Amino acid sequence: MAFQNPSPGEIKALLQRVKTIAVVGLSPDPDRPSYSVAMYLQGCGYRIVPVRPGGGEILGEKVYARLSDIPFAVDIVDHFRRSSEVGAHIDEAIELRVPAVWMQEGIVDEAAAARAREAGLMVVMDRCMLKEHRKSGLSSNPPGI
Repeated sequence: MAFQNPSPGEIKALLQRVKTIAVVGLSPDPDRPSYSVAMYLQGCGYRIVPVRPGGGEILGEKVYARLSDIPFAVDIVDHFRRSSEVGAHIDEAIELRVPAVWMQEGIVDEAAAARAREAGLMVVMDRCMLKEHRKSGLSSNPPGI
């Protein structure tokens, strides 16, 4: 059976209960989509946790090399890695019992999504968290801004 994303209502409920978002593949380059999406989400009140090799800081937050290095719980893992690389990060999220995983637009890994669902995680795939946040009516800015 082909993957189906949660309904718009389920996505809205997820975005309403999430407080801390680990962003795998968050780039320090302001011109990259991962940076602008994370900055938007941070501006909406979410705590952003950058996950990428190299350490440092992005958007004023400490960068962690792996999900397992984060010393506190996260509510969702938002993926900005290539489809071919996302499976290992999903498996780590499953192992850490993160409640939900999100794969951004253009990122599709049906097998990883199935593993996550089988483990009880909520899975959103091939969707932009910023766009879904706005479509859900959760933003103070109207869509398109």
